[in-house]
Amino acid sequence: MRPEDRERIQIEVVHRVVDDCVRQARRAPEGFLQTLVNDAIYHERRRLENGNARNKKAKSEMAVYQDIQRRLRNASETTLRALLEELAGRFVAEIVGNFDDRVYRLSTTIIPPGLSVLLNAMNPAGMLELHRPGRRLADHLKIQGEIEHVRGLQEKGTLVVVPTHSSNLDSIVLGYGVYLIGLRPLLYGAGLNLFTNPMLSFFMHNLGAYRVDRKKTASLYKAVLKEYATCALEMGYDQLFFPGGTRSRSGALEQRLKKGLMGTTVRAYTGNLIAGRPKPNIYIVPCTLSYKLVLEAEALIRNYLEETGKSSFIIEDDEFSRPRRILNFLTNVMGLDDEIVLTVSPPLDVFGNRVDREGRSLDSYGRIVDAKSYVTTKGVPHHDTQRDTEYTNETAETIARAYLNDNVVMSTHLVARALFDLLRRRNPQQDLYRLLHTGGDAPSFSLAEVHTETDGLLRAVGRAEPRAHLSDLLKQGDIQEIVGDALRHFAIYHTRPAATRRGDRIFHEYRNLLYYYGNRLNGYDLDAAISC
Repeated sequence: MRPEDRERIQIEVVHRVVDDCVRQARRAPEGFLQTLVNDAIYHERRRLENGNARNKKAKSEMAVYQDIQRRLRNASETTLRALLEELAGRFVAEIVGNFDDRVYRLSTTIIPPGLSVLLNAMNPAGMLELHRPGRRLADHLKIQGEIEHVRGLQEKGTLVVVPTHSSNLDSIVLGYGVYLIGLRPLLYGAGLNLFTNPMLSFFMHNLGAYRVDRKKTASLYKAVLKEYATCALEMGYDQLFFPGGTRSRSGALEQRLKKGLMGTTVRAYTGNLIAGRPKPNIYIVPCTLSYKLVLEAEALIRNYLEETGKSSFIIEDDEFSRPRRILNFLTNVMGLDDEIVLTVSPPLDVFGNRVDREGRSLDSYGRIVDAKSYVTTKGVPHHDTQRDTEYTNETAETIARAYLNDNVVMSTHLVARALFDLLRRRNPQQDLYRLLHTGGDAPSFSLAEVHTETDGLLRAVGRAEPRAHLSDLLKQGDIQEIVGDALRHFAIYHTRPAATRRGDRIFHEYRNLLYYYGNRLNGYDLDAAISC
């Protein structure tokens, strides 16, 4: 959020949220506003008590909520509104982000080349190639898909980029990718835990990231967060939403999307029409990020298997919280000349329809439809929560299909799935958790078995629906090279390799990781494709 808009958006968010609460109170039983304030105080005090309640900031916050609780007793409607405004104001002041053009120029012109030199210097092979012109961080990011289409749409409306989410590196990679293809910077919500690293926090504070505290569960906080995103869209700020919510714990592509922030797109579009803004359109751009290795894979799959991987659960201590692990990860990725693939899917309107290069909405037959008609009655635009929820549900389904269609299958995904399929067939009586724990009765498989299984799976992926993309290596179809590439990657970064080759046998070493990387192929009807 640019400095000139910060105060304006805070005032507008508080005004809208409180007005909406008062409107709800007129239709609700007596005491609705008091209950709403009580709920916010209860959840905030509980959050503070469950955290480090002894530090100075927590004590100060607790005192504020105790004071509000005291003033709540026998409060008039005027006082209740004032208390709501105070709470909403505190929430939005914490959420609001900042944007500094100087920091943006620094991060996009100095940081990536400097990081490239550092990482190459740490890698003996890389040191020999520093003289090569153009050897940059950007060389490891392959961007494909509807780039020109999306670039043209930013002049016709506001963009909302909705990528898959497997790592905290995603926002960094995507932000740099957006810069490389010539799009405007994106406003995005980042978990409060990501602001604890001083250097990272500096850039996030000044590159438009607004703070999302997932430990705040009060309904008033969630309303403020959604209204902030809505107002920012109406003000023309392009945004980044992760509709999966948090990082995918299982390694699978997100298919059950969170619709909270996504729902703001319909509301903002309707608000633009009501206000008569010259460029009311909002375009949704699904993107798929594909990595051979995921920085936080070990922590994520462990969390998932402990059955605590819910959207409200926050992993405080994973690989992303340790700078050395990040540097180690990036060093290994660049050392192998790996690519991170960013695939830009066909853009959509806020109702899930594809749009043409002129920004016009198209139906399933490619005919132009009037997007305004979705939110107007007798030509007059108006808000309708139930109607908008249905539109958001339909859009979420379209985005989830785009993820499957534009997923890029890597060697690590294919070989991990092949090995885990072999394990399951060899141990049909064991459930998932026992198999992961014990490894069953086959500690290894012959290289020939793994090659055959991988080859069959590769053919199945090529026939399956939806039809995924294959990485360049997989397109070549050299099974020996595919298996070898996956094993090299399994060995370079994680604390234990997912699988290793000894002689002519492949041993499954870290089955949790095999399960995690193999899950990237979930959502495709591989059984039907294999039987063809």
